[in-house]
Amino acid sequence: MKNFLIKISFYTAFLFLITNCATTKKSSTAANIKKDSFIEDNAIYTALNKSERKKFFKDSDAETHWVDSIYSKMTVREKLGQLFMVPAYSNKDSIHENQIKALITDYKVGGVIFFQGGPVRQAKLTNEYQAKAQVPLFIGLDAEWGVSMRLDSTYVFPWNMTLGAIQDLDLIEKVGRQMGLESKRMGIHFNFAPVLDINTNPKNPIIGNRSFGESKTNVSNKAIALMKGVQGQGVFSTGKHFPGHGDTSADSHYTLPLVNFSKERIDNIELYPYKRMFDEGLVSVMVGHLNIPSLETKENYPSSASYNVVTNVLQNQLGFDGLIITDGLAMKGASNFKGPGDLELAVLLAGNDILLCPENVPVAMTKLEASYSEGVITEERLAHSVKKILHYKFKSGLNSYKPVEMANLISDINPSQNEALSYKLYGNAITVLKNKKDIVPIKDLSQKIAYVKLGDAVNSVFVSTLKKYTEITEVSHTNIDSLNTELKKYDTVIIGFHKENKTWAKQDFKETEMLWLQEIAKHNKVILDVFTKPYSLLPITNFDDMEGLVVSYQNSDVSQIVSAELLFGAVEAKGKLPVSINNSFPVNYGLSIEKLNRLGFTAPENEDMNPQILSKIDSIAQKAIDGKMTPGMQVLVARKGNVIFQKSYGHLTYDNSKKVTNSDLYDVASLSKMISTLPNVLQLYDKKKVNLDTKLKKMVPLFANTNKENISFKDLLTHYAGLQAWIPFYKATLNSDNSPMEKYYRKVPNEQFSTKVADDLYLRNDYHDTIMKLIAESPLSLKKEYKYSDFTFIILKEYLERKTKQPLEILSQKNFYSSLGMNNTLYNPLTKFDKNNIAPSEVDNYFRHQVVQGYVHDMAAAMEGGVAGHAGIFSNAMDVAKMMQLFLQKGNYGNKRYFSEQTFNAFNTSYYAAEGVQRGLGFDKRVGKDGPTCGCVSESSFGHTGFTGDIAWVDPETEIVYIFLSNRTYPEVTTAGNKLAKEKIREDIQKIIQDAIIK
Repeated sequence: MKNFLIKISFYTAFLFLITNCATTKKSSTAANIKKDSFIEDNAIYTALNKSERKKFFKDSDAETHWVDSIYSKMTVREKLGQLFMVPAYSNKDSIHENQIKALITDYKVGGVIFFQGGPVRQAKLTNEYQAKAQVPLFIGLDAEWGVSMRLDSTYVFPWNMTLGAIQDLDLIEKVGRQMGLESKRMGIHFNFAPVLDINTNPKNPIIGNRSFGESKTNVSNKAIALMKGVQGQGVFSTGKHFPGHGDTSADSHYTLPLVNFSKERIDNIELYPYKRMFDEGLVSVMVGHLNIPSLETKENYPSSASYNVVTNVLQNQLGFDGLIITDGLAMKGASNFKGPGDLELAVLLAGNDILLCPENVPVAMTKLEASYSEGVITEERLAHSVKKILHYKFKSGLNSYKPVEMANLISDINPSQNEALSYKLYGNAITVLKNKKDIVPIKDLSQKIAYVKLGDAVNSVFVSTLKKYTEITEVSHTNIDSLNTELKKYDTVIIGFHKENKTWAKQDFKETEMLWLQEIAKHNKVILDVFTKPYSLLPITNFDDMEGLVVSYQNSDVSQIVSAELLFGAVEAKGKLPVSINNSFPVNYGLSIEKLNRLGFTAPENEDMNPQILSKIDSIAQKAIDGKMTPGMQVLVARKGNVIFQKSYGHLTYDNSKKVTNSDLYDVASLSKMISTLPNVLQLYDKKKVNLDTKLKKMVPLFANTNKENISFKDLLTHYAGLQAWIPFYKATLNSDNSPMEKYYRKVPNEQFSTKVADDLYLRNDYHDTIMKLIAESPLSLKKEYKYSDFTFIILKEYLERKTKQPLEILSQKNFYSSLGMNNTLYNPLTKFDKNNIAPSEVDNYFRHQVVQGYVHDMAAAMEGGVAGHAGIFSNAMDVAKMMQLFLQKGNYGNKRYFSEQTFNAFNTSYYAAEGVQRGLGFDKRVGKDGPTCGCVSESSFGHTGFTGDIAWVDPETEIVYIFLSNRTYPEVTTAGNKLAKEKIREDIQKIIQDAIIK
């Protein structure tokens, strides 16, 4: 036999096995292992087929030699000690720690199972305890949803019940891989999971969400996938609670639950997952404390102490030859049966190998030693279990034990991949049970939508995500009748039922909440979204009164985000109910809903972006703030239709009075051209109201018989018409001391002076005509050349309003903002928003003589009452991203066509590229050294910048949308110039984004 065991470990043992199993058939599994982006290790175990996995733990010669050499030197106490796995905590005092050390040194216990504490503290104790052991210890942990089940500062994976709704088994295996990786990094050898209990009793007080559901097939499939992931990382899985704790109404922690079913039923249902798991190579089984009369005739005799259950059924009938572990022996289901010592003897004689959480080790050891001396425990029986334990210690690498490395422990067990995986898990789990008249996804964003909260857990992430799609009004009242009166104002009511994840037994509707739910559903069009166990729906009798019903399973941040995405169509509905809800919804029921091409939200890795590189944006943003280039900013990155980075930095002003939030508004300056005027022009072009050769005199008759009458539409939008850059119109309206002339302004509005320029400053209404006349009479360049001009979009506003007979602000709202859900985008934001949520753009001491906050910074736009073709829009990064995504999707968003793909392509073309002009029709396309980009984006990319310190840029080749908003003009536009631009802050951030692309 060839020996490839250069360094004995879990993986080298596998290589040895492959070498010796491949004589009849060369396995393709080892050669074709594909590296998964979610893990850093080769998941060798998972690449095996079923028969190979079953043989995976075959003993090698080196292993047998090690086991025999250790066993032959052991005293009886040392042998018996290997049977014990004692409970330990990393959140207790030194007295507890010294007690554990004494059990290791004095009673030679073979393992420790950790409970509550923290990862660093546990790792330190693991090293200390291992240092005390003659034979390295098994370290175990209940990590059913990851080590977070017991440890703080760790990532919380979804419950098994949530995973039970997922149809993609590869995702479940990925969860197992991540769990295995974190356990391995913590020095843990046993993950006491997965739970194989089939939860057919909704009132089960202890299993519930720990089960994958009520279908034996679903439970088995999910458990196998999870096990493959865990064991593929060199960590042993333990199936529990044999033979089945799923259909009980009592908790074995407090009593002995009755499982009063026939042998046939137990064999067909409860044992089914075990049979499947054994075929797949499950290492260990935990035997529960259950009263099963059909399998044990002795009255009130726990299954863990039953020879028939542990030996005849588990080992002989089912052929299981792995490690057999009792459930905790201090649990009342066992400890009420016999006292310390007698209990340990009983479960050992029943056929168990590891005695978990004994109540009193010294007493138990004395009893076992005496039983050995008396021949009650034979040497053969003892050797059977102890050698089995030693064999698995070898397989886990404990023959060459190394302490847990403390450096970078927290970051290693909390990789960003966990969050990325969680988005996928909830995206595949959340289940739609009702969708009357296709209410989900919500298509019409112009309707009035209310949100009502039920339950006592936090809901802020859900609500804030809903508000990223459209305007949502949170409605509450102390009286149900008054609440329903208020809700009459709304077209749709979203009810979120939010309960704490930790309180499975307390996740039901309260009586008052159930009454309110019934009354609201009776009188309104309702979508109920429950962020809790599906069993919470059992008492509901008025499902017919609800238009939509969604089960989101848990109240985690990611669940709340993904559920909001689903309601608005950014993700599909894929989940299937893992349990039945009375006769209303059977197990495996779940509706599919269409996905709309609206922006969603996910982790960077899910769109092939490196989060570590993206995190460098933080330092660039801080550099800008520290350098007084801008008080604060918003940065957003989306890729492939999902926002993967959205962050706000700094404050609205330098006095640090208010931090910037993602919902705050900025004056986006010239971005107004691209997100207000231009889309409306695109629609007119699409309707053939104008073409590339249309002359200005036809578009705006004012320009007939002027030097601009024959400017073509194409030249106008490419800034190739020779127009003057701008005119400081405001200067002509000021006195020599820069105070407003009475001829033009009033402090109080009247019929002739109602154009509001700022607080207490109103311009005469006819001054718009003066502005247009000055533009018409302005000179043109003698030579046809590129010159950027605000006049282009001032003229286009005039054209749009004459052609449509509607004001620009109404056009943009009606044609785009309302249906796109851009409810934070508008002219003159003080009509809707509080000033404190709007970034000030300047302390104006030359024209308006006040802090410009909530009024457009651009002077010409201010003189147009805040509504201009070239400036005036206030927005936030999320809203701007929606418009840019519409452009990226070439006119389609939310499955609505706004303009044709052909029209967009026409506008995203550089018609004068040969002359060195990198401009499309209204879009900036300058990607070289003279442009506003990092120079690292594609030539097909496009966007625009804004004077106040903004950029919105799209690269179709990488499908990236990049938004940067700031108020770099506050408190003043310095004489030193635009430092934000000179320091290339926006460009450097864009370069980081490009560098973060994985593929």
